[in-house]
Amino acid sequence: MNANRVALITGASRGIGRAIALALAECRFDLVINYQSNLEAAQSVQSQASLYGTRAVVCPADISQKEGQSKLIDFIKTQFGRIDVLVNNAGVAPAVREDMLHASEESFDRLIAINLKGPYFLTQRIAQWMIAQRQQLPEIVPIVINISSISAYTSSTNRADYCISKAGISMMTRLYADRLAEFGISVFEIRPGLIATDMTSAVKEKYDPLIAQGLTPIRRWGRPEDVGKAVIAIVQGYLPFSTGEVINVDGGFHLRRL
Repeated sequence: MNANRVALITGASRGIGRAIALALAECRFDLVINYQSNLEAAQSVQSQASLYGTRAVVCPADISQKEGQSKLIDFIKTQFGRIDVLVNNAGVAPAVREDMLHASEESFDRLIAINLKGPYFLTQRIAQWMIAQRQQLPEIVPIVINISSISAYTSSTNRADYCISKAGISMMTRLYADRLAEFGISVFEIRPGLIATDMTSAVKEKYDPLIAQGLTPIRRWGRPEDVGKAVIAIVQGYLPFSTGEVINVDGGFHLRRL
Protein backbone atom coordinates (compact mmCIF):
# COMPACT_ATOMS: atom_id res chain seq x y z
CA MET A 1 0.00 0.00 0.00
CA ASN A 2 1.10 3.54 -0.76
CA ALA A 3 2.99 5.18 2.12
CA ASN A 4 1.85 8.77 1.51
CA ARG A 5 -1.67 9.96 2.04
CA VAL A 6 -3.66 9.97 -1.20
CA ALA A 7 -6.15 12.62 -2.30
CA LEU A 8 -8.60 12.53 -5.18
CA ILE A 9 -9.64 15.92 -6.53
CA THR A 10 -12.39 15.91 -9.13
CA GLY A 11 -12.27 18.62 -11.76
CA ALA A 12 -8.63 19.29 -10.87
CA SER A 13 -7.27 20.50 -14.20
CA ARG A 14 -7.89 24.23 -13.66
CA GLY A 15 -9.25 26.95 -11.40
CA ILE A 16 -10.13 26.00 -7.84
CA GLY A 17 -9.43 22.31 -8.43
CA ARG A 18 -5.93 23.05 -9.67
CA ALA A 19 -5.17 25.23 -6.63
CA ILE A 20 -6.45 22.54 -4.26
CA ALA A 21 -4.33 19.88 -5.95
CA LEU A 22 -1.15 21.95 -5.73
CA ALA A 23 -1.81 22.87 -2.09
CA LEU A 24 -2.18 19.17 -1.24
CA ALA A 25 0.97 18.33 -3.17
CA GLU A 26 2.88 20.92 -1.17
CA CYS A 27 1.69 19.10 1.97
CA ARG A 28 3.11 15.86 0.55
CA PHE A 29 -0.10 14.19 -0.54
CA ASP A 30 0.00 11.92 -3.54
CA LEU A 31 -2.67 13.02 -6.00
CA VAL A 32 -5.27 11.67 -8.37
CA ILE A 33 -6.00 14.53 -10.76
CA ASN A 34 -9.39 13.91 -12.29
CA TYR A 35 -10.47 15.76 -15.40
CA GLN A 36 -13.01 15.23 -18.17
CA SER A 37 -11.65 16.75 -21.36
CA ASN A 38 -8.58 19.00 -20.93
CA LEU A 39 -5.63 16.60 -20.85
CA GLU A 40 -3.06 19.34 -21.39
CA ALA A 41 -4.29 21.31 -18.38
CA ALA A 42 -4.35 18.17 -16.21
CA GLN A 43 -0.79 17.30 -17.22
CA SER A 44 0.28 20.84 -16.31
CA VAL A 45 -1.08 20.29 -12.79
CA GLN A 46 0.68 16.94 -12.68
CA SER A 47 3.97 18.54 -13.68
CA GLN A 48 3.64 21.31 -11.08
CA ALA A 49 2.69 18.86 -8.34
CA SER A 50 5.72 16.69 -9.04
CA LEU A 51 7.98 19.60 -8.09
CA TYR A 52 6.97 18.98 -4.46
CA GLY A 53 8.33 15.44 -4.60
CA THR A 54 4.97 13.69 -4.50
CA ARG A 55 3.40 11.37 -7.02
CA ALA A 56 0.57 12.72 -9.13
CA VAL A 57 -1.40 10.77 -11.71
CA VAL A 58 -4.14 11.93 -14.07
CA CYS A 59 -7.38 10.11 -14.78
CA PRO A 60 -10.05 11.23 -17.24
CA ALA A 61 -13.52 10.30 -16.02
CA ASP A 62 -17.02 11.72 -16.17
CA ILE A 63 -18.05 11.54 -12.53
CA SER A 64 -21.70 12.17 -13.42
CA GLN A 65 -21.83 8.64 -14.88
CA LYS A 66 -21.61 5.36 -12.97
CA GLU A 67 -19.05 4.08 -15.47
CA GLY A 68 -16.86 7.12 -14.89
CA GLN A 69 -17.03 6.64 -11.14
CA SER A 70 -16.08 2.96 -11.45
CA LYS A 71 -13.17 3.81 -13.74
CA LEU A 72 -11.86 6.38 -11.27
CA ILE A 73 -12.11 4.14 -8.22
CA ASP A 74 -10.51 1.17 -9.98
CA PHE A 75 -7.73 3.47 -11.16
CA ILE A 76 -6.98 4.69 -7.61
CA LYS A 77 -6.99 1.15 -6.22
CA THR A 78 -4.53 0.05 -8.91
CA GLN A 79 -2.25 3.07 -8.62
CA PHE A 80 -2.21 3.59 -4.84
CA GLY A 81 -4.30 1.01 -2.99
CA ARG A 82 -5.70 3.61 -0.61
CA ILE A 83 -7.76 6.79 -0.40
CA ASP A 84 -7.47 9.35 2.38
CA VAL A 85 -9.16 12.48 1.05
CA LEU A 86 -11.94 12.98 -1.47
CA VAL A 87 -12.46 16.53 -2.72
CA ASN A 88 -15.70 16.87 -4.67
CA ASN A 89 -14.80 19.92 -6.72
CA ALA A 90 -15.98 19.17 -10.27
CA GLY A 91 -18.82 21.42 -11.35
CA VAL A 92 -20.21 23.41 -14.24
CA ALA A 93 -22.19 26.58 -14.72
CA PRO A 94 -25.15 26.85 -17.10
CA ALA A 95 -24.11 27.05 -20.72
CA VAL A 96 -26.43 30.06 -20.99
CA ARG A 97 -27.72 32.21 -18.15
CA GLU A 98 -31.48 32.23 -18.63
CA ASP A 99 -34.42 33.45 -16.57
CA MET A 100 -35.81 30.55 -14.54
CA LEU A 101 -39.25 31.11 -16.09
CA HIS A 102 -37.79 30.12 -19.45
CA ALA A 103 -34.72 27.99 -18.65
CA SER A 104 -34.56 24.55 -20.23
CA GLU A 105 -35.02 21.14 -18.69
CA GLU A 106 -31.85 20.04 -20.51
CA SER A 107 -29.77 22.63 -18.66
CA PHE A 108 -31.31 21.60 -15.33
CA ASP A 109 -30.60 17.92 -15.94
CA ARG A 110 -27.01 18.64 -16.96
CA LEU A 111 -26.22 20.70 -13.86
CA ILE A 112 -27.88 18.33 -11.42
CA ALA A 113 -26.09 15.34 -12.97
CA ILE A 114 -22.62 16.90 -12.84
CA ASN A 115 -22.86 19.15 -9.78
CA LEU A 116 -24.97 16.99 -7.46
CA LYS A 117 -25.79 13.46 -8.58
CA GLY A 118 -22.20 12.70 -9.54
CA PRO A 119 -20.65 13.86 -6.25
CA TYR A 120 -23.43 12.17 -4.26
CA PHE A 121 -22.86 8.72 -5.73
CA LEU A 122 -19.09 9.05 -6.01
CA THR A 123 -19.04 9.87 -2.29
CA GLN A 124 -21.28 6.88 -1.59
CA ARG A 125 -18.86 4.54 -3.31
CA ILE A 126 -15.68 6.13 -1.95
CA ALA A 127 -17.18 6.13 1.55
CA GLN A 128 -17.79 2.38 1.35
CA TRP A 129 -14.12 1.92 0.48
CA MET A 130 -13.07 4.27 3.29
CA ILE A 131 -15.13 2.29 5.81
CA ALA A 132 -13.55 -0.99 4.73
CA GLN A 133 -10.13 0.64 4.79
CA ARG A 134 -10.66 1.91 8.35
CA GLN A 135 -11.48 -1.58 9.55
CA GLN A 136 -8.10 -2.82 8.35
CA LEU A 137 -6.04 0.32 9.00
CA PRO A 138 -7.62 2.38 11.80
CA GLU A 139 -4.70 4.83 11.74
CA ILE A 140 -6.01 6.20 8.42
CA VAL A 141 -8.33 9.16 9.03
CA PRO A 142 -10.41 9.67 5.87
CA ILE A 143 -11.98 13.03 5.01
CA VAL A 144 -14.54 14.15 2.44
CA ILE A 145 -14.57 17.80 1.35
CA ASN A 146 -17.35 19.21 -0.81
CA ILE A 147 -16.80 22.45 -2.72
CA SER A 148 -20.10 24.29 -2.94
CA SER A 149 -20.71 28.01 -3.50
CA ILE A 150 -22.38 31.07 -2.01
CA SER A 151 -25.02 30.18 -4.62
CA ALA A 152 -26.13 27.46 -2.19
CA TYR A 153 -28.10 30.20 -0.37
CA THR A 154 -27.93 33.25 -2.66
CA SER A 155 -30.70 33.69 -5.22
CA SER A 156 -29.65 34.10 -8.86
CA THR A 157 -32.84 33.70 -10.86
CA ASN A 158 -30.95 33.58 -14.17
CA ARG A 159 -29.09 30.43 -13.10
CA ALA A 160 -31.52 28.75 -10.75
CA ASP A 161 -30.34 25.28 -11.75
CA TYR A 162 -26.83 26.09 -10.53
CA CYS A 163 -28.14 27.45 -7.22
CA ILE A 164 -30.27 24.35 -6.65
CA SER A 165 -27.36 22.04 -7.41
CA LYS A 166 -25.14 23.81 -4.89
CA ALA A 167 -27.88 23.91 -2.24
CA GLY A 168 -28.07 20.15 -2.71
CA ILE A 169 -24.33 19.85 -2.06
CA SER A 170 -24.85 21.64 1.27
CA MET A 171 -27.50 19.14 2.38
CA MET A 172 -25.42 16.27 1.03
CA THR A 173 -22.59 17.42 3.31
CA ARG A 174 -24.83 17.31 6.37
CA LEU A 175 -26.24 13.91 5.47
CA TYR A 176 -22.87 12.28 4.86
CA ALA A 177 -21.39 13.92 7.95
CA ASP A 178 -24.18 12.39 10.02
CA ARG A 179 -23.97 8.96 8.42
CA LEU A 180 -20.17 8.59 8.36
CA ALA A 181 -19.29 9.98 11.80
CA GLU A 182 -19.58 6.57 13.44
CA PHE A 183 -16.82 5.34 11.12
CA GLY A 184 -14.43 8.18 11.96
CA ILE A 185 -14.90 9.87 8.58
CA SER A 186 -15.38 13.65 8.70
CA VAL A 187 -17.22 15.59 6.00
CA PHE A 188 -16.84 19.32 5.35
CA GLU A 189 -18.26 21.91 2.99
CA ILE A 190 -16.14 24.74 1.66
CA ARG A 191 -18.29 27.56 0.31
CA PRO A 192 -16.33 29.83 -2.06
CA GLY A 193 -17.56 33.28 -2.96
CA LEU A 194 -16.42 35.39 -5.89
CA ILE A 195 -13.26 33.59 -6.97
CA ALA A 196 -11.25 34.75 -9.99
CA THR A 197 -11.33 31.76 -12.36
CA ASP A 198 -12.14 30.98 -15.97
CA MET A 199 -15.73 30.36 -14.89
CA THR A 200 -16.14 33.87 -13.43
CA SER A 201 -14.15 35.77 -16.06
CA ALA A 202 -17.32 36.52 -18.03
CA VAL A 203 -18.80 38.50 -15.11
CA LYS A 204 -15.62 40.30 -14.03
CA GLU A 205 -16.75 43.68 -15.37
CA LYS A 206 -20.03 43.34 -13.47
CA TYR A 207 -18.47 42.50 -10.11
CA ASP A 208 -15.30 44.63 -10.13
CA PRO A 209 -17.17 47.84 -9.16
CA LEU A 210 -19.49 46.00 -6.76
CA ILE A 211 -16.53 44.56 -4.87
CA ALA A 212 -14.84 47.97 -4.81
CA GLN A 213 -18.04 49.43 -3.33
CA GLY A 214 -18.16 46.86 -0.52
CA LEU A 215 -20.17 43.89 -1.78
CA THR A 216 -17.71 41.85 0.25
CA PRO A 217 -16.17 43.26 3.45
CA ILE A 218 -12.78 42.11 2.18
CA ARG A 219 -12.70 44.18 -0.98
CA ARG A 220 -11.00 41.95 -3.49
CA TRP A 221 -11.70 38.96 -5.64
CA GLY A 222 -10.98 35.65 -4.01
CA ARG A 223 -8.17 33.56 -5.42
CA PRO A 224 -8.25 29.80 -6.04
CA GLU A 225 -5.35 29.54 -3.58
CA ASP A 226 -7.65 30.89 -0.83
CA VAL A 227 -9.80 27.79 -1.24
CA GLY A 228 -6.72 25.57 -1.35
CA LYS A 229 -5.61 26.90 2.04
CA ALA A 230 -9.00 26.08 3.56
CA VAL A 231 -8.63 22.50 2.33
CA ILE A 232 -5.21 22.29 3.96
CA ALA A 233 -6.59 23.49 7.30
CA ILE A 234 -9.00 20.56 7.21
CA VAL A 235 -6.67 17.79 6.05
CA GLN A 236 -3.94 18.80 8.48
CA GLY A 237 -6.24 17.77 11.30
CA TYR A 238 -6.83 21.19 12.84
CA LEU A 239 -10.60 20.51 13.18
CA PRO A 240 -10.67 17.12 14.93
CA PHE A 241 -13.96 17.69 16.79
CA SER A 242 -15.88 19.03 13.78
CA THR A 243 -17.90 17.48 11.01
CA GLY A 244 -20.63 18.79 8.75
CA GLU A 245 -19.05 22.22 9.12
CA VAL A 246 -19.28 24.97 6.50
CA ILE A 247 -16.13 26.99 5.89
CA ASN A 248 -16.88 30.23 4.06
CA VAL A 249 -14.16 31.44 1.71
CA ASP A 250 -16.05 34.47 0.47
CA GLY A 251 -14.44 37.67 1.74
CA GLY A 252 -17.21 37.96 4.34
CA PHE A 253 -20.07 37.93 1.80
CA HIS A 254 -22.15 35.71 4.11
CA LEU A 255 -22.31 38.40 6.79
CA ARG A 256 -25.66 40.13 7.02
CA ARG A 257 -24.94 43.83 7.38
CA LEU A 258 -27.03 46.91 7.99
